[in-house]
Amino acid sequence: MTLHSIRQFARHQTARLWHWTQHRTHTLARHAHARTAARPATAFAVLLGAGVAFGVAATSTVDVLRVSTLQARADGQQAELEATRRAAQREVNALAARLGELQAEANRLNALGERLTRIGQLGDGEFDFNKPVGVGGEGPVRDMPAGELRRGMGTLDAQLRDSGRQLSVLESLLFNRELDKSATPSREPIANSYITSPFGGRADPFGGGGAFHKGIDFHANVGDPVLAVADGVVSYADVRSGYGKVIEVDHGNGYVTRYAHNSRLLVQVGDLVRSGQQVAKAGSTGRSTGAHVHFEVWEDGHVVNPKKFLGEQGVKRM
Repeated sequence: MTLHSIRQFARHQTARLWHWTQHRTHTLARHAHARTAARPATAFAVLLGAGVAFGVAATSTVDVLRVSTLQARADGQQAELEATRRAAQREVNALAARLGELQAEANRLNALGERLTRIGQLGDGEFDFNKPVGVGGEGPVRDMPAGELRRGMGTLDAQLRDSGRQLSVLESLLFNRELDKSATPSREPIANSYITSPFGGRADPFGGGGAFHKGIDFHANVGDPVLAVADGVVSYADVRSGYGKVIEVDHGNGYVTRYAHNSRLLVQVGDLVRSGQQVAKAGSTGRSTGAHVHFEVWEDGHVVNPKKFLGEQGVKRM
């Protein structure tokens, strides 16, 4: 039986007992009045019976009122429990929302860490951001108050944000380092070739005498791909006296590379080129004795020996 049904039943029984008591009292009183003069003993008995009936009715009324009081108290306790339950649910919902924010921040840091692992070229498995971290501890274990849990989540949020800022700075540094690396000459201007003439003083191939060679010549066939040695922007694409058809690439960090004697130019001024991208086709235009790739490197406006940018390829000679 529900609390509402019990409450209705109690009110109904109280009303019935009250009406029965009133009716019985009036009936006994009339009988007592009619018989008082003739039968005193009978009148006394009637009055005594009426008193007993009234006492029984009063006792029943007290019991019903007691039940009603207990019921009202139970109703109040039920309302308090419901209010407590709603407050606890609101607290759980707030903590769940906070947990969602922390999970999103942790996922962002994991993704950032994976990017840094790739940029830094760390060994496979050295940093596995999907693998749980081992932890341990010992008892005793106690219940954690909600306030302490909120403070702990707040501290964790601050730590995640600090770590995120630090990793973002590290990402920028690594990214800039990667850009600098990509924009620094570090490969050969033609694949599978060899040096036919080094940088520096040499005998001039036209008419004899000495001359200073500003670059390195690589063997090539007409039409072979001429490759950019680093990322950069094309700053010159035209004919230059003595060089024939020339491509020059500004790498934005003080370095400029020059590719000369080409048979055909494939890029224009302002084009962005990537390391290893074909920028021209080899040839023998300009002051040249035959097909080859003339390659120069300029650093802060001064021509330098390209050999130090070529690695092992630079020691291969004809």
